[in-house]
Amino acid sequence: MSRLVVVSNRVTIPNGDAKAGGLAVALNDLMERQGGLWFGWSGQTSDDEKRCGTPTLTQHGSVEYATVDLTPHELDLYYNNFSNGTLWPLLHSLPEQMNFDRRSLQGYRATNARLTEVLLPLLRPTDTIWIHDYHLMAMAAAMRARNITCPIGFFLHTPFPSPDMLSSVPDAALFIRDLLSADLLGFQTANDAENFSASAQRIAGAARLAGGGLQLGNRQIRVGAFPVEIEPREFAETAEIAHESSETARLRRSLDGQSLILGVDRMDPTKGLRHRMAGYRRLLETRQEWNRQTTFLQIAAASRQDVDAYQQLRDDLHDAAGSINATLGEPDWTPLRLLSRGVSRDSIAGFMREARIGLVTPLRDGMNLVAKEYVAAQNPDDPGVLVLSKFAGAARQLGAAILVNPVDPDEIADALDLALRMSRPERQDRWKACWEAIKDASALEWGRSFVSALSRAGGEVPRPARPMRPEVPIERRTGTGNDIRIVSTQPASRIVN
Repeated sequence: MSRLVVVSNRVTIPNGDAKAGGLAVALNDLMERQGGLWFGWSGQTSDDEKRCGTPTLTQHGSVEYATVDLTPHELDLYYNNFSNGTLWPLLHSLPEQMNFDRRSLQGYRATNARLTEVLLPLLRPTDTIWIHDYHLMAMAAAMRARNITCPIGFFLHTPFPSPDMLSSVPDAALFIRDLLSADLLGFQTANDAENFSASAQRIAGAARLAGGGLQLGNRQIRVGAFPVEIEPREFAETAEIAHESSETARLRRSLDGQSLILGVDRMDPTKGLRHRMAGYRRLLETRQEWNRQTTFLQIAAASRQDVDAYQQLRDDLHDAAGSINATLGEPDWTPLRLLSRGVSRDSIAGFMREARIGLVTPLRDGMNLVAKEYVAAQNPDDPGVLVLSKFAGAARQLGAAILVNPVDPDEIADALDLALRMSRPERQDRWKACWEAIKDASALEWGRSFVSALSRAGGEVPRPARPMRPEVPIERRTGTGNDIRIVSTQPASRIVN
């Protein structure tokens, strides 16, 4: 069995204290079962040439984690400016928030190439390589340019825009051709896969093949939808236990019988948080019977605060929350509670089980696992109601939720009113339909299905001879947290497939 090499912008190294997120758990489980390497950015910056050019390896079980620092210059151009300032809004079809300059594009491609160079000495001839997300869209091409012929898969966790939207960015054809260097391209939904295939045909000159594949030159590329899943039964158990925790009990006491409306997101312009707050305000202004009967808790952990759009969003949300509470609140009632910091996953699971409404209204989202987690967290006998954006990938599986246009505050208010008035039998019926859609899926099986498809696709790629590259040092470490020890610094042959 080949070794799985996962490549992502950030690497989650288990430390024994905090539980990793759902996808990290799934990929770790997958690699633990067959052995694997996880490579990516350490999350640190440095001007030290060794720290930026030498991977640090930490072993946990059968998984080896390889991390490398970025330079401050790379962080600025590759991460802040191009990945988050250009690609993120482009992929979410938000051109008004997009900034483009060629210097950042060059920095993005140069960082993809440098990370590829750092990874090369760690690769084996029989590896299967799985690249994740928009930060690394140029990496498959960088690998092929260095004669790597391992099976390479790429999975995009965000949506993929229409060809017309993509064409608004200079050098769009270059990005398409970079991605077509992979053997398998995975997307969250069939619509995203179709948008990519149409773009590859119209912008990059690829030919469509029967069965949904593409051909560019003499290469054939498979394209498919692989909806990301959670571990629903595990999350349901977590929520049931957490619902009895002291933290959830304090929240319940503070509600004093009011219905909880819950939102859980990163503080991101794509999540529709401004419109969501406007919808809640419209509910309270037009249906005053819900005043003092509801409380909206929005957890929005601040992120990417080096990006202007995120700083502005933070200020806007604080202003909106203050205005709602100052205008509509009472001495003994705060309509909206806004937390701009992270909350533990277990605590969120307990809050979800408590909430009468899960409010998930992104402007556009690749999937949105929060929606699936909210469904899994519910008490089957007395479930809450999911209000979900029709533009989230999860809406294609969770059609029994109340689906809304996330930019329409009145439609959000109408949906909240409907959910608050909904009878228990109807809530049960809607929940059962949503649960049936996710209960037999799992994040582990999602990973396995992609890797299995990649193995089949990669088997169709001809394998030229494997040249050797010069030896480079690799620093190996063991341990976790503050107990990390360097156990060896040794050269490794750089084998390129």
